[in-house]
Amino acid sequence: MSGKTIINIEKPQTQTVDAVKSLLAWKGRSSNPLPEYVEMGSGDSRLVLVLSNKKDCFYVTTARECSCPAAIYNHGPCKHQRKHFAELIAKPAPSEPGSIRPVGKWPGGMNGPVSPLPGEKIEGMA
Repeated sequence: MSGKTIINIEKPQTQTVDAVKSLLAWKGRSSNPLPEYVEMGSGDSRLVLVLSNKKDCFYVTTARECSCPAAIYNHGPCKHQRKHFAELIAKPAPSEPGSIRPVGKWPGGMNGPVSPLPGEKIEGMA
């Protein structure tokens, strides 16, 4: 382990079970039975190795990226990131004052603007 980068956190790559078993042996942890996940590091350099459902590999998950197929396909946070990095994943910001994004429902709880018929009164409209 002399200065060689084994797991790259900038661009995570899926690891084999044998590689993770070797890592656990080096750290002095048991690999029988295989753990569901292995946490490493802290702060911004924290990563989690998550065992796949088929138990044939470990996905490398960070707050920014995951090596699982779902994260690559969906271009967004996968279930591993939402589970292990929920506090770091950005939540959508509320609408700002002056924004054109609607924040509420239309009058009367309908799906769009309503033009009442003459003499008809709709709840919520003046």
